[in-house]
Amino acid sequence: MDSAKQRYIELGDFLKTRRARISPSRVGLPEGGRRRIPGLRREEVASLAGIGVTWYTWLEQGRPIQVSAQLLESLARVLMLDKEETVHLYTLARQAPPVYYPAYNQTIHPMHQHVLDSLTLSPSLILDTRWNVIAWNRAASLVFLDYSLVPIGKRNLIRLMFTDSPYRQLFDDWELYAQGVLARFRAAYGKYVADPWLVDFVEELRSLSKEFDRWWPMHNVEKEQEKYKIVRHPALGQLDFEHTSYLVSDDTSLRLYVNTPMAGTGTGEKIRQLLGQTAQPVC
Repeated sequence: MDSAKQRYIELGDFLKTRRARISPSRVGLPEGGRRRIPGLRREEVASLAGIGVTWYTWLEQGRPIQVSAQLLESLARVLMLDKEETVHLYTLARQAPPVYYPAYNQTIHPMHQHVLDSLTLSPSLILDTRWNVIAWNRAASLVFLDYSLVPIGKRNLIRLMFTDSPYRQLFDDWELYAQGVLARFRAAYGKYVADPWLVDFVEELRSLSKEFDRWWPMHNVEKEQEKYKIVRHPALGQLDFEHTSYLVSDDTSLRLYVNTPMAGTGTGEKIRQLLGQTAQPVC
């Protein structure tokens, strides 16, 4: 057997073993239903990674398929690979390993999630350096988007800002706001300009969004800063926030974004009302 064919087979076998060790509950899927083998099904991995089931099946079967760094990033995130496993995955796929290793495991330290949950009326998120959404609180799900419904491989704030129509409609002056977000992303991009994932990500977004394609070559940059944010919620109407961000102390690749209701605007009461209307049942 030639080395190239063996490499594809090795890649397929590696993906199977990593898939088998991930329980559905770890990625937010129900445990019910009969499963012939442990772990996730192929179609579940494909859905979470945002790729086609047939394509992923061929990949596990060891067929000679070309894969991009961005796709490998999605698979590494869904399969919760550590740094060594990620390097192995990229090596088998004949791609340069990333120069930056995000936290692929979508579960953050319980203390950080507790901080998010304690910010009851403040929609809050934790993002990594690539602006992937790693964690969020209930207020963020209700005001902005239920991020649990977005495949892990596409759970990225820049992608949502430029490709998700309902998300775009939350902002009255979307163009101005989106350009500011893109400028802050561009500043972060400069630190990891050789990262293959980012190269593929930018190329894809330029093909998906005419605005992204038009603004990206302008090279506008902007630092993270406190600012006021206005959101136009479909049920609550105008919401006014003070937007602040903080580095997570034990992992500076993560940043906490907090949207605090502005005093005197009624925003806090509106969110309190929304939380009450959608109260989760007590078991």
